[in-house]
Amino acid sequence: MGRIEAVPAPSRRSILSTSTLTKLAPTQVELVIPISAEEMREAEDRAFRRLVKKAKLPGFRPGKVPRKVFEQAYGAETITNEAMEDVVPTVYAKAVREHDIDPVDRPKMELLPEEDGTPRRIKAVVDVRPEIELGEYKDLPVNAEPVTVTDEDVERALKTLARDRATLVPVEREARLGDVVTLDYEGKIDGVAFEGGTAQGQQTELSEERFIPGFATGIAGMKPGETKDVEATFPQDYQQSDLAGKTAVFTITLHEVKELEMPPIDDELAKAVSQHQSLDELKADVRNRLQAAAESRIKRETGNDLVERLVASHDFPLPEVLVEREIDGMISDGAGMAARMGMSFDDYLKAVGKSEDELRTEHRADAERRVKGTLILEAIAKAENITATPADIQSELQALARQYGQPVDRIRQALGNNLLSLMDGIVRNKTVEFLVEHAKSQATPGAES
Repeated sequence: MGRIEAVPAPSRRSILSTSTLTKLAPTQVELVIPISAEEMREAEDRAFRRLVKKAKLPGFRPGKVPRKVFEQAYGAETITNEAMEDVVPTVYAKAVREHDIDPVDRPKMELLPEEDGTPRRIKAVVDVRPEIELGEYKDLPVNAEPVTVTDEDVERALKTLARDRATLVPVEREARLGDVVTLDYEGKIDGVAFEGGTAQGQQTELSEERFIPGFATGIAGMKPGETKDVEATFPQDYQQSDLAGKTAVFTITLHEVKELEMPPIDDELAKAVSQHQSLDELKADVRNRLQAAAESRIKRETGNDLVERLVASHDFPLPEVLVEREIDGMISDGAGMAARMGMSFDDYLKAVGKSEDELRTEHRADAERRVKGTLILEAIAKAENITATPADIQSELQALARQYGQPVDRIRQALGNNLLSLMDGIVRNKTVEFLVEHAKSQATPGAES
């Protein structure tokens, strides 16, 4: 209990304007907020000034109708209702500041019955951020993984650049992995065709990564004009649960085989794919880019690892509204992915073999982990005074403008209220960078010193 000090007796007005807070749950509170007579009177005056501008009564110019006449014509409750719309947000915001709470959702408001001798009162039930007692988050040990770009890494990148400029040349030989082939196929499981298992005249690259195991290797060795049955098995974790783990027989007819004719990796390629004039310059640029990408990847992985460790080392209640909101986002992402593939949400649920309720239950643990991580990062950002500066916001807007090929002003306008989400994202990213910068590097076990 805090120290008790002698203070002047409060006036009746200050007593009536004091709200009360009741904790309903670890992350939910109830506020009972009185509206003093003076606050109500001032709100009604403002409300009348707004309403009278629109009033149209015979014999009076717009805005010049006396209040009594207005009340006789429209009813005094018209002013009162308008005033409540004005005063409630004001007294609610004052109560939030008074009790130093941090709401995470809109409050559920209720006007309480009036009692003799007391002012009007509203009840607000609102979910709030939990109190987080931060543990140690600086000097956390991380493995110092060395970043090394080898000559082989550079050569692979150069071959990829050359491949992008390769030409397809028809060949009269058997198909090989890496070729581009044109084929028809029809797949059956236990003699029954299945959805998505049939195609005509499809041109595709023969690569095991593109197909279920056994499909591409089964085609390798076939010659144009040949028809053959190829057996392939769907993985156990295949997205379409009704196909997962099942073996299909594909009847394949091969029409054409083309191979990629690669250009030589030389100065001419360097000029064609970049602004460099020589292969040596292109190699140096590729090496620097690979180095930067590797360092960025390690930094990102380190940041993710640090956040996961902080999530595991902190324990506090989570606002259910935030968890449900996160699950909504995850469901929406899945539905959006399905829509891009031409599937309805119902088709998507059928493909994953779950109901929406089952999907929400499945996502809950991951959603709770995400919400917990976000709340911890917000607490650290507040403790370290990490904010999104105007320069940060402008830089992010410029990056989005480059990505979408639009002027910055149009990007800002399109974001609208989502600009706040953009700022939250900037703060989260800066906070993760702060954690990485303040981590304590240690040699990776087995690495050379």
